[in-house]
Amino acid sequence: MNMTDPIADMLTRIRNASMARHQSVMIPSSGIKMEIARILKDEGFVRDFDVPPDMAGRMFRVWLKYGPDKRPVLTGLKRVSKPGLRVYKKRKDIPLVLSGLGVAIVSTPQGVMSGREAFGKNLGGEVVAYVW
Repeated sequence: MNMTDPIADMLTRIRNASMARHQSVMIPSSGIKMEIARILKDEGFVRDFDVPPDMAGRMFRVWLKYGPDKRPVLTGLKRVSKPGLRVYKKRKDIPLVLSGLGVAIVSTPQGVMSGREAFGKNLGGEVVAYVW
């Protein structure tokens, strides 16, 4: 089956696994998805991500993070720029998600990074997703 939006598929897999209280979720591998997982880890929304040895190059695993009361740390994911409607923002227009509690994931000419990082490097780009 042909998938038209693999990033939305990744975000949906993470959202569903988090709501079902799974420890981890397997995601088909690609460079941009690995970068999004790295940002989620760096921002503290997921515990870790790795590539199982038997799935190298095909799938990777995202380990989800939960608070002491077993509630997911990741409460929301929203795909912003879609294949049918791309959303680009200049540096000054990169939005704050939940007044800074969340993070915007931005694809810039220097790679995929958080909105704060793009703002600090004076870069704009395609707003991939919001995470809170």
